[in-house]
Amino acid sequence: MTKTEIYIGLNDQDSKKQEFATEKYVSILKKVCVSYRVPFSFNLIQGGYLHESGEYTQENTLVLSLIGAEKSMVEEIARDLCVFFRQESVLITEGEVRSYSIRDRL
Repeated sequence: MTKTEIYIGLNDQDSKKQEFATEKYVSILKKVCVSYRVPFSFNLIQGGYLHESGEYTQENTLVLSLIGAEKSMVEEIARDLCVFFRQESVLITEGEVRSYSIRDRL
């Protein structure tokens, strides 16, 4: 099964600053995932980004994790988040993982 992660920086592509509270970005991320009806999880991390112009910025970043999502859906979600979060680009990583669920009852 494939695990895909989408890295979305929170600094605006033009101002190079985070324009809204992190909670607002998290709310948008959740709404996008719910609208696509895709199981997801996310983490907030900090990182750096090198812009096409050569300028380097440090920023808060949301990492969206999807397991078993179709590649076309992942790319649609990534495009939406890139536009909604006003990003120059978002990064997608993917790799094979072993995935299983455990169910139990009392």
